[in-house]
Amino acid sequence: MELDHTIESRKSFDETVQAVLHETAAANYRVLATHDVSATLAEKGFERERVTIVELCNAKHAHAVLAADVRIGLMLPCPIMVYAEGDAVKIATMKPTLIAQFFPNADLGDVPTEVETSLKRIMERAAG
Repeated sequence: MELDHTIESRKSFDETVQAVLHETAAANYRVLATHDVSATLAEKGFERERVTIVELCNAKHAHAVLAADVRIGLMLPCPIMVYAEGDAVKIATMKPTLIAQFFPNADLGDVPTEVETSLKRIMERAAG
């Protein structure tokens, strides 16, 4: 079972982060926060390749899954991570379709599939 969907970007790191932000808005999602994880770690003396996490949310989908089981909020908001791996820039997200395995009694309908499709589209467009 793969937990994530990961692709390689054809853009620079900074261009990829900006493209994720742009494509998130274009897909009717809202960026709730952007975390420069590598900068935060560097402040504490830990050096690593670049990592930025973009937290995003679609109110309609969030409302639906929280109505099914409020504990699904533990898996919200949806993150898209941009990270450097050597000379490559990668974009990754957890697969929302896995939520049903963690909350088998929640009637989620097509929401996890719709969200996963949206996240993949955001990533593919951002990757160029």
